[in-house]
Amino acid sequence: MIFALYKAAMQLGTPVVEAFLQKRLARGKEDPERISERRGIATRERPDGRLFWVHGASVGECQAALALINCLLARDPGLHVLLTSGTRTSAELMAGRLPERAIHQFVPIDHPHWIARFLDHWTPSAAVFVESDLWPNLVLATRSRNIPLVLANARMSEDSFARWRRFGILTSRLFRDFSLILASNDQQKAGFESLTDAPVLSIGNLKRAAAPLTVDATALGMLKQAIGTRPVFLAASTHDGEDLAVLDAHRRAAESVPNLLTIIVPRHPARGPDIAALAASKDLLAVRRENGALPDTTTAIYVADTLGEMGSFFTLADTVFVAGSLIPVGGHNPLEPAHFGKPVLFGPLMAKNADIAADMIAAGAAEEVDAAGLGDRVAALTGDSPARAAMAAAALTFAHGQGRIADDMAERVLAATSHPGVTR
Repeated sequence: MIFALYKAAMQLGTPVVEAFLQKRLARGKEDPERISERRGIATRERPDGRLFWVHGASVGECQAALALINCLLARDPGLHVLLTSGTRTSAELMAGRLPERAIHQFVPIDHPHWIARFLDHWTPSAAVFVESDLWPNLVLATRSRNIPLVLANARMSEDSFARWRRFGILTSRLFRDFSLILASNDQQKAGFESLTDAPVLSIGNLKRAAAPLTVDATALGMLKQAIGTRPVFLAASTHDGEDLAVLDAHRRAAESVPNLLTIIVPRHPARGPDIAALAASKDLLAVRRENGALPDTTTAIYVADTLGEMGSFFTLADTVFVAGSLIPVGGHNPLEPAHFGKPVLFGPLMAKNADIAADMIAAGAAEEVDAAGLGDRVAALTGDSPARAAMAAAALTFAHGQGRIADDMAERVLAATSHPGVTR
């Protein structure tokens, strides 16, 4: 009954949903050339044959999904994949990273007619939701068409599990529609088993299997020439509220590391001007990549407010701080810099990648720091080549050992969607 009421409310509330979409468009959160996709209107033709629909909410989920997509396509030469997400940033990043036989569309908003239109066009053979971006109409409408559903890399916070448990029978109704739930670890497996009788397996965190980020050799060459032999500290994917801590860390580290260059890559490039202004208020000379600038010998802070270049900045860095971990965002994937053989630092708020963070610390590949200690740790690692090299080697070894998870997951997904009910 509740789901029926929700469906009716979304349908009757079309003007409100449209107003919401227009507000997002005005704020730059939607792509004006592809806004129709949010209403379920496809902007690409459906390829012939079997099509798997893979959905990830944003950048992190889509990057994790790439490893699974590559394994699915390798196992089935006749398969095509549709990847959906809900953010412009994820769409822009995926545009240059998706393999052949894979295409991207924005996921439709959870409006019954828009979802029906989406499903009518794409008619997926199976649907794979990555992590836990579950919308009732989207899930129920998909399963009502007898499309097998898999929840891959399933994970939630304990607070989210508690909220879902409070809904009782409604939660059970939503999750029972999944042919298989692949939890990211044993703790997550137990959490999902408390919500549903659907089959739940634990085979690992898909983020561990993500391929190294790409590097543009031309852009990297220009950056190397501009930076020369300067030591480089990289703050990767910062959020509002973290930049000040990074600037303070630069100033602290620069006291003992001559000519230190700090590169700040904001998670959202639109914050570039604000970061440059904040640096200027601290008497630190900053230039922005979005303006076409390269750092020179006088540059203290290089604001890399562009998309798709993180691989180049990981290559350049001596030490990497993984942001989203000093404020309650949950921390970004620390394996990304590990693939480049870099010492990894992150703050204490790594809830979204807690298992990876803990394992990397245990392997000597990463360290947890707080805002006050970040500058001292950057200085210590930058000034101690043997310690930095040992940590970098441990990071690379750890990253190389994670690849089997995506292949295992692809095998489970294909089995569950080809023969629903098969989980082993």
